[in-house]
Amino acid sequence: MPYPIALTIAGSDSGGGAGIQADLKAFSALQVYGASVITAITAQNTRAVTAVQPLSPDMVVAQMDAVFDDLDVGAIKIGMLGGSDVITAVAARLKGTSIPIVLDPVMVAKSGDALLPDDAVDALRDHLLPLATILTPNLPEAARLLGTHPAETPRQMTGQAVALRALGPTHVLMKGGHAAGDICVDLLVGPQPLTLTAPRHGTKNTHGTGCSLSAAIAAGLAAGLPVPQAISRAHGWLQGAITAADRLGVGHGHGPVHHFHEVWE
Repeated sequence: MPYPIALTIAGSDSGGGAGIQADLKAFSALQVYGASVITAITAQNTRAVTAVQPLSPDMVVAQMDAVFDDLDVGAIKIGMLGGSDVITAVAARLKGTSIPIVLDPVMVAKSGDALLPDDAVDALRDHLLPLATILTPNLPEAARLLGTHPAETPRQMTGQAVALRALGPTHVLMKGGHAAGDICVDLLVGPQPLTLTAPRHGTKNTHGTGCSLSAAIAAGLAAGLPVPQAISRAHGWLQGAITAADRLGVGHGHGPVHHFHEVWE
């Protein structure tokens, strides 16, 4: 049997901890072949993003055409897209597809640098949210999409997830990493609701957690797992990657999680 294939459409992280690089590592760690469409090139490391160069919409779509013309893609993960022109081009190319889509609405890097201009938020909300099988916002991203304040309680998280579902996604996974408390709660709202909890780890090395989680979910969908199982498996894998993050010792800022914690000695 051939290995399943997942496609990531996202920006490149020169530091290797997030973006395309993190997605391909997550795919590989979960035994899924990864293809990629690069939307922007960033100069960044564990400390900061120092430059961003978007690719043209035509080049982004050309990469998508090349992949779809040859590879049997089982799931798509969408991350950083940059400007509204790329967002609308990607949405137009994916309109009508039956391939499950995991949309991670990347807006801010771990360093705090903005990755999505204000004028692109409307395009993301209007054109891509209706195509998403699973939307995976953290609390600040969910609030920005809705034009409100970040949720602080599970009840508020559920309310915002319901509001986001009304914009089109089939499922919304609200990630609670930015909330307070020793226990991190993620809530899936949709046809098959799910609550996931994990202890909050005392590490600064969490660069790329959002990218890696959404990619791991896409890997599960590409392998044929139902949505709750794909999310549960990805959640457990990411917790292991965070727990082992300090073993990598990469960089001097917010280092990456350990994607290959189950493989490397």
